[in-house]
Amino acid sequence: MQIAIMLYPGFTALDFIGPYESLRYLPDAEVRFVWHETGPIAADSRVLLVGATHTFDETPSPEIVLIPGGFSTIEHARDEAVLDWVRSAHQTSTWTTSVCSGSVILAAAGLLEGKRATSHWAALPVLRTFGAKPVGDERIVPADDKTVTCAGVSAGIDLGLWLAGRIGGEAKAKAIQLSMEYDPQPPFDSGHMSKASASTKATATAMMGKELARPAALAATGGLLWDAALQRIRRGKRNQPDKEGQGALARPIRRK
Repeated sequence: MQIAIMLYPGFTALDFIGPYESLRYLPDAEVRFVWHETGPIAADSRVLLVGATHTFDETPSPEIVLIPGGFSTIEHARDEAVLDWVRSAHQTSTWTTSVCSGSVILAAAGLLEGKRATSHWAALPVLRTFGAKPVGDERIVPADDKTVTCAGVSAGIDLGLWLAGRIGGEAKAKAIQLSMEYDPQPPFDSGHMSKASASTKATATAMMGKELARPAALAATGGLLWDAALQRIRRGKRNQPDKEGQGALARPIRRK
């Protein structure tokens, strides 16, 4: 069973490490870290390096696709080669999944339109711009019978165990959970927006804001929202009859 975990510059480490630790124990699991090219890729800390083991071209039809999030997700959600691979791999995958803001890439690829989906709380509004139905109070959200999104960062561990249960059975998933000694008992109870105080929310937002305020991130955000707006406009025009009663798609779009 081939498991393709996309890595890209600026990924958040726990987003993929959590599900990786769960899924690698499945029988016949072959884990691939995929990107445009092989070699080391820096996490959002700019300190941790993880090696991409295979390219997109070398991994056209994995059984499981997993896309982590990170502060640079929106930049990569505008990469047509990334979106093309996601769409193509999704056609033959058994499971197409995301952790945290990785769901933005699924949305940009057109896989979440009209479907329930979740993400990190800071990225939920972006999902709506692509026609998804954001869910902010569920840890794991199946969009359909093969597409699954989960909430931010640490939720990837839950997603990995959830998938392990459906693929290998509940007994196997429980054994994996025990092997990881995954028994959450956090010292603080502020892990969800519904529980955090106003000051905690402000501090967390400021922490993330430093990364999201980078010029490249701001430009990518504006560009992605523009892309989404154009898609909505074009979809609307396609659904409107022209003067002859034909849809707009009956006429080719001319580009200068």
